[in-house]
Amino acid sequence: MSAPAGAPAYEVRVAEDPADREACFAVRKDVFVAEQNVPEDIEYDAHDAGAVHVLAVREDGVPLGTGRLLHGEAGAAKNGDGDPSVGSLGRLAVTAGARGLGVGAALVRAVEDAARARGLTAVDLRAQTHALGFYERLGYQAYGPEFPDAGIPHRAMRRTL
Repeated sequence: MSAPAGAPAYEVRVAEDPADREACFAVRKDVFVAEQNVPEDIEYDAHDAGAVHVLAVREDGVPLGTGRLLHGEAGAAKNGDGDPSVGSLGRLAVTAGARGLGVGAALVRAVEDAARARGLTAVDLRAQTHALGFYERLGYQAYGPEFPDAGIPHRAMRRTL
C-alpha cells in the first residue's frame, strides 16, 4: 500500500496473530475510548472473537488503523435485514496522526476483500454521521433513519460487492 508523497509507507493485513489483534484493540481504545469517550465496556464485545480484524501498520511497525468484519450469524444479526450473505463492517478506527493518508479507505477495501473471500454479497455498516461522505465516496449508500450509538449519531449504510 502506498502513502502520499513524504508520508511513511504502510501495509494493511488481516490480523491473524495475537500481537496484531492486540494492536487492533489498542487503536480502538485510543480512538473510541480515549478520543470519543465510548465506554470501554461496550467497545469490546463477544463478536471480537469470531470477527475478521484488519490492521494498518506503518513500515516501522506502528499501528495506524483497524477495522473488523462480522460474517455468518454475527453479520446477519448486525445488518439491516438479517441476511447471512451480508457482512457487517465495524470498529473502523484510524489514529489521529494517520488521518488523511488513505488508511481508512485501505482498511474498508481490506474488509470488503475479506467479505468477498467468504462469499458475501454486500457489506453493511453503521457510520457516524460525520463520516457519511467518506463512506459514500467508497460506494456505500445510507438507508433508514439516524440513530444514536454510544451517544453518537449514526446511519446505516450498505455496499453491494
